[in-house]
Amino acid sequence: MNSSVQRLQETGLALRDALVQQDWSAIGELDLQCRIVIDAAMVEVDRDEEQLRDSMQDLVGLYRDLVAACQTERQRLASELIQLNQSQQGAKVYQLFG
Repeated sequence: MNSSVQRLQETGLALRDALVQQDWSAIGELDLQCRIVIDAAMVEVDRDEEQLRDSMQDLVGLYRDLVAACQTERQRLASELIQLNQSQQGAKVYQLFG
């Protein structure tokens, strides 16, 4: 296994661990690292095409999971913000008549 494939796999594993822990700041940093590693792997001269393809397919699946998790988290946060806004509006009405 060449170094670019190994770095892709290591970054992918770290990204999956961050997803499991829902560590969004680590996910952001690892996403940037992943892009750098992918760029380096694409220009590497002595790369193993089959291993690289397999690693890239694994990353595609991981990013699919990441997108789904981000959408779920966004919906959860939007719901919390709506509830907070409604609570604040209720408190203002109470203060007006209280």
